Amino acid sequence: HVEAGLRSGDWRMPEEINRVLTDRISDLLLTPSRDAHANLAAEGIPADRVVFVGNVMIDTLLALRAKAQGLGVAGRLGLERGKYAVATLHRPSNVDDPTAIRAVFGALDRIAGTLPVVLPLHPRTRKNAEALGLTAELGRCRVLEPLGYLEMLSLTDGAAIVLTDSGGLQEETTVLGVPCVTLREQTERPVTITDGTNRMAPWPLTADGVFEAFEAGRTTSVNGRRPEGWDGRAAERVVGAFDGVGRVPGSIR
Repeated sequence: HVEAGLRSGDWRMPEEINRVLTDRISDLLLTPSRDAHANLAAEGIPADRVVFVGNVMIDTLLALRAKAQGLGVAGRLGLERGKYAVATLHRPSNVDDPTAIRAVFGALDRIAGTLPVVLPLHPRTRKNAEALGLTAELGRCRVLEPLGYLEMLSLTDGAAIVLTDSGGLQEETTVLGVPCVTLREQTERPVTITDGTNRMAPWPLTADGVFEAFEAGRTTSVNGRRPEGWDGRAAERVVGAFDGVGRVPGSIR
């Protein structure tokens, strides 16, 4: 299991159930960050089944970053690098909850009054916003159709800040050095807070709380640390683990 040992503690998330079940049935558990080892040990999984390899998603990001930058998505939207915010919102706990979605939309409207906000809108979010009559609240945001990976990476790479309930964007912004506000109660990627650029919005979400987290993210300098193993060579260490060696050139097991 690649990306083994991540835990949010939120059993309302299908991903959390899938993560735990996959770890239970896997013979080899390959972790993206050291905190995952403590999670697995607490669940009684033997240490000899666990190998630290780092984050394979960052391999992809680093390999394709230059190509994504070349797309110039921000420029095509008439935006300047470092002078706009990107937001994404898709989790049921946010978009199926009328109070939560109103809070986030209210915050994004306020943010758009100070900084352009680009919002690639997830189909579930769009559907619920329309049902609740909330689409007008996004009038000051640049609402887009969902973007492909390279386009989204291009947009994120040039952002001043990202507001999201996505797990992957917490990781990507950490490596890109872009401040991130996570719109969730908890994260299975705490290393993005301790060694990255991420911060949690106050919970339960309110428009004021999200806006205050945005302001803090904009004004607080990021620490610039990249988590261990997020270096573009995680896949090499995965191959080493499959070989039963667990060590390849550059290995940090």
